[in-house]
Amino acid sequence: MSTDGARSPGTATRRARSRRRRGRAFAGAFALVVGLLAVLGLGGAAASVAQGPRVTDVSVDPAAAAAASGSRLIVTTTQSLADVDASQVTVTPETPFAVDTSGRSLGVRFTLPLWDDTEYTVVVDDVASLGGGPTATFTETFRTPPAEVFLLQRNAPDQAGGEDMIYRSDLTGQHAVPVFRHAHIEDFRATSEHLVVSVRTDDDAAGLIVTDLDGEDPHELKLPGDGFVSNLQSADRGERIGYTFSDAEIDADSGRESLLYTASLADPDADPVPIEIEGSDSRVAEWRFVPDTDSILLLSFDGSLLLTGSDAAAAAPTALGAALKIEGIARGSSQAVVDRIDAASVIDLTDASEDPLIAPAVDLGGTTSVTPLPDGSTIRTAAVLDAGGMPTGRSAVARVGVDGGTTELTEIADTDAVIQVCVSPSARYVAVMVAPDAVTNPYDTYQLPLPEHPETRILDASDGDAVVALDGASISWCQVPPR
Repeated sequence: MSTDGARSPGTATRRARSRRRRGRAFAGAFALVVGLLAVLGLGGAAASVAQGPRVTDVSVDPAAAAAASGSRLIVTTTQSLADVDASQVTVTPETPFAVDTSGRSLGVRFTLPLWDDTEYTVVVDDVASLGGGPTATFTETFRTPPAEVFLLQRNAPDQAGGEDMIYRSDLTGQHAVPVFRHAHIEDFRATSEHLVVSVRTDDDAAGLIVTDLDGEDPHELKLPGDGFVSNLQSADRGERIGYTFSDAEIDADSGRESLLYTASLADPDADPVPIEIEGSDSRVAEWRFVPDTDSILLLSFDGSLLLTGSDAAAAAPTALGAALKIEGIARGSSQAVVDRIDAASVIDLTDASEDPLIAPAVDLGGTTSVTPLPDGSTIRTAAVLDAGGMPTGRSAVARVGVDGGTTELTEIADTDAVIQVCVSPSARYVAVMVAPDAVTNPYDTYQLPLPEHPETRILDASDGDAVVALDGASISWCQVPPR
């Protein structure tokens, strides 16, 4: 035995062997655990493949889907998916859609706004993973919210001093809520996130005020100068608006008149963007945002119909011939109805092809307005004729199908005057703004005059059944101001 405290060689050797045994045991145990985990992982993966793809998450915004075209239902799954064809998808109630597949996600894009207060079911059959194996069926259900609209009441009787008011209402008319008040409201538009309101200030200057949909957080947009704003419109998507602007002082040698400008509500401090028109009269008589695009269809003062972009970088406009009037462009559609010099036409704005407007099977007399719908049918306003073909003083609002089949939705008494006809984003409803008792219902003296007591009657677009009548004008479904 050593007497100086040092370990003997035998003791060190035994300890080293012990450490090596423990290391080998740990390595063996670790390898066993890794092996078991690998087996379990392979078993889990095999079980997953054997079960087919499963849903892990679903994303859909029912309110946005009812408000505008282009909303999507996105399904995320456990596996990368083979491409899904549209024939594998069923949407109930039936509505147009497109399908895309990317990695573990499947998207169903609704190409038209959905009906309000409606339960939708999307079924996707035979969904397969890229790795093969069993297929699966996905079923997803969601409900869109009840419709809400905004309307304008000028000189609202419940407001001190007779202020103008924009209010929000459901389609029962029982839950109206004021959201914005001002001494002088010319017009307004509603986007998915904002109200944009055209006003005149106390010193009779133009203003564009942007608020949240509840009327909060107001701020002003920049204008091109001191003058007048008209033809206010908003794109169905993208928070972009446009309007025509005229200087307050115009003479033969100077001043802007009816020039078209666009602006983004997302950047209230930005300068408005002038839309340049090459080779034509720069003054714009009528214009429309083309749904689901960055384009604008406009009619200049010289009668030129042009398709152009909505920003300063737009290419030279495409000439579409001469026209008298733009009747409208259906939401989710590229079909524009315009009045040519000799007849009304339908122009496909994707390729400039043109067809005559379908003639109604029933003589509607003198047609005063045509509102196109996404399915190719139209809502038309016309004079009611007697048996001898003479005007009776009454007006009819009728739906004309793609085959000319005609359904009268409502008849307006000869004591009332039709001011404007609009359809809801989904084309489920028709809104008819009238001036009741027109003889004793004088117009105000605003730049955009309206009757003192306007009424908006909402009808079912398929059969004309009355839904509700609301006091007020310029319902937010309208894409353009009354004219």
